[in-house]
Amino acid sequence: MAGGLVKYRHLSRGSAHRMALLRNLVTSLVKHESIRTTWAKAKETQRMADKLITLAKRNNETARRKAQGILFTPHDLLPKLFTTLRQRYQDRPGGYTRVLRTEPRSTYDQAPTAILEFVDGPKDMRFHMTAATCARDQRLGRAPTAITELNRRKVTRFRAGGRAEFDAMVEQMKGLGFGATPDERRARRDDRIAALAEDPKGSTARAGKKGASSRTHRRDEADVDEEVVVRGKGENKNVSVLR
Repeated sequence: MAGGLVKYRHLSRGSAHRMALLRNLVTSLVKHESIRTTWAKAKETQRMADKLITLAKRNNETARRKAQGILFTPHDLLPKLFTTLRQRYQDRPGGYTRVLRTEPRSTYDQAPTAILEFVDGPKDMRFHMTAATCARDQRLGRAPTAITELNRRKVTRFRAGGRAEFDAMVEQMKGLGFGATPDERRARRDDRIAALAEDPKGSTARAGKKGASSRTHRRDEADVDEEVVVRGKGENKNVSVLR
């Protein structure tokens, strides 16, 4: 019936096409641990990815066969699924993935997009953003807000060595200039300019190599003969043209 509730998003596809799409996205997620797609596809893929992690935590023959039926490249990803990911989420009761809304891809494609990622992984965006916020607050001498403290507890609660790793990431973010004053940013810019002035050979060599390759490419194009068919009133004529 039109306008009725459905148990899942059909994604404007048939059953077989929809399942193939979700399997492909889950395979990419296990391989890269972070993918960007539309928001509707991300939410449907999240359900299948959480079920896949649950199968990995069971770690028996039945679970392996079911996981093998989901992944498109099981020979490459099953070892990672049943070792790295299973050990990472062994103590976490649920919520293995996160969906973050992002801006549309372009001016002409205004479909709502999102990032689907595994939590507590090397590409955990909330972990890095919270560390950058803490680094900014420490550099500016401000106390962290309640939202920042909540996010810090979330990203370190189930992560192995979470607190120490978070403190190390905060120090790394400080080195990248988060929370720096205008004078400090100006000093960093001057240091970069001085470094480029001291070692101009690298940039000059790259520019020279690029120019030589472009000149060679133009010379090769100039030596190519192209046969063009010129249509006259009575007959076709073949003319050799130099480009």
